[in-house]
Amino acid sequence: QVQLVESGGGLVQAGGSLRLSCAASGRIFSTINMAWFRQAPGLEREFVAGIVWTGSTTDYADSVKGRFTISRDNAKNTIYLQMNVLKPEDTAVYYCAAGARSSSLRQPDYWGQGTQVTVSS
Repeated sequence: QVQLVESGGGLVQAGGSLRLSCAASGRIFSTINMAWFRQAPGLEREFVAGIVWTGSTTDYADSVKGRFTISRDNAKNTIYLQMNVLKPEDTAVYYCAAGARSSSLRQPDYWGQGTQVTVSS
């Protein structure tokens, strides 16, 4: 089992930045893949970014490439999502997710409770 707790959401103006954090516990953090997903009102949850257990490989949705950066600190059992040049369409609940290192970044097994990000125009 893995427990995930997100933080860092909030309200920001378009063009601004936010950094989300996700603290993990319950399983050896350094052996699990991690990812961020988001869900806007009325839409399905979508993949945003992912990072493998070694930190050597990352993956991003086309809509956030060049603006968002995912990273991990295995010593702190934490991943981050640095979000720059935010747009109103980035408004959503952002979820942290985790999965076995053998699994796809886009098909995690565990989910956090989510944190709201609102970008005003």
